[in-house]
Amino acid sequence: MKKLTALIKRNLLIYFKDRQAVFFSMLTSILVFGLYLLFLKKNYTDVLSNAVELYPGLKGLVTDDDINIFANLIMLVGVLGSALVTVPFHCLTTVVSDREKKIDYDISATPIKRWQIVFAYFVSASISSVIMTSVVLTLGLAALKLMGGLYITGKGVAMAYGIIALGSVSGTAFFMPVVLMYKSGTSLGAFFGIISAVSGFIIGAYIPLSEFTESIRNFCGLFPGAHITSLLRVSIVGDIVDRIDTNIGGLDGGMFVEGIKTAFPFETYAFGRNLDTKQMIFYVCGVFALCIVLMIFTYSKNYKRR
Repeated sequence: MKKLTALIKRNLLIYFKDRQAVFFSMLTSILVFGLYLLFLKKNYTDVLSNAVELYPGLKGLVTDDDINIFANLIMLVGVLGSALVTVPFHCLTTVVSDREKKIDYDISATPIKRWQIVFAYFVSASISSVIMTSVVLTLGLAALKLMGGLYITGKGVAMAYGIIALGSVSGTAFFMPVVLMYKSGTSLGAFFGIISAVSGFIIGAYIPLSEFTESIRNFCGLFPGAHITSLLRVSIVGDIVDRIDTNIGGLDGGMFVEGIKTAFPFETYAFGRNLDTKQMIFYVCGVFALCIVLMIFTYSKNYKRR
């Protein structure tokens, strides 16, 4: 157990001592935040403001403050969703770095069991991801609170941190079999560039998934990150949506809030249907279990003892 703990600690130190690695793992989230400041927030607030105009009697019930809070929280979800894709992936670069530098030769020659080696990589990457994304969530909530634009209950915050942990572990497991197939940091870096570019679209950070065709939404629904992002919307944005619905008091028959949940999905569309909260959690856990098996198989095949 001491050898396993020491190996996990070693992997954690390697990641956090590399400031460039930490920065680039957060680059996509920084870009999402930048895009939000440039034009995404205005698009979201304009859409909601125009929607209010379509329902007679809602003006004054749905305030500008509520709309701004909603847009800010949607932004936070987008930043977190992006981080939960790129951070776990980048935390796993130690695996390829060790292989490229032949350090895996020395690790494989030790008495530690093979499953413990791959498990140490997985655990350290998961811990790194949980720490980094939890920091992002904490800073995001604190910043919005200082701006006066935060409406979320303690239960919602607790759920968000729990989803962050689930997203970090499942994201690490999802990428682990992929990373284990790479032999050089250059090729892995090229693949990371692709992941960074498309992750924002897959989770709906740039454009809501409701804007895409059914086939594209089905494809995006295969990725655990899309489900995790929907779960974050439920926990982080759900309270302000409920507040808006309460203020309306049923005058529109719930149509306004239903429109919000359709435009910014609280459920993930996959396999030709919408999956609710329990089904999304079940799917993420199922993919996690499958990836663990693939992770062990891939490591055993590609990393031989010398």
